[in-house]
Amino acid sequence: MTEIDYAWRGDFGNADVNALHAEGFGHPPADIDWRAQVRGHSLGWVCARRRDDGTLVGFVNVAWDGGVHAFVLDTVVAGDARRAGIGAELVATAVRGAREAGCEWLHVDFDPHLREFYFGSCGFTPTDAGLIAL
Repeated sequence: MTEIDYAWRGDFGNADVNALHAEGFGHPPADIDWRAQVRGHSLGWVCARRRDDGTLVGFVNVAWDGGVHAFVLDTVVAGDARRAGIGAELVATAVRGAREAGCEWLHVDFDPHLREFYFGSCGFTPTDAGLIAL
């Protein structure tokens, strides 16, 4: 397995994140300005890149409320790089970044099939929460 470098608030191109997001979430590629989005609304983000060629193989966004709550969003790992611990390390790097920024809580919502990943691999604990589908 190729070695991976993780960077809190790492540099990335919109095309790379759009392609990774489309692959990971199963939708057609979009033209989202991720750079503007995260710089305007996020505490930080984490990029995972293959050390040998710099290819972006993972990304997670950490939105926040401007205070003590941060939120994990859009955790994604390239299909050919999954099941190697990259997702867990993306989240661990996000946890460190949020903690160092003074956040007291890191929240995550996820689909049921990701329960073991977030609770088992990443250390989140179940809580009561509410949701309104808009």
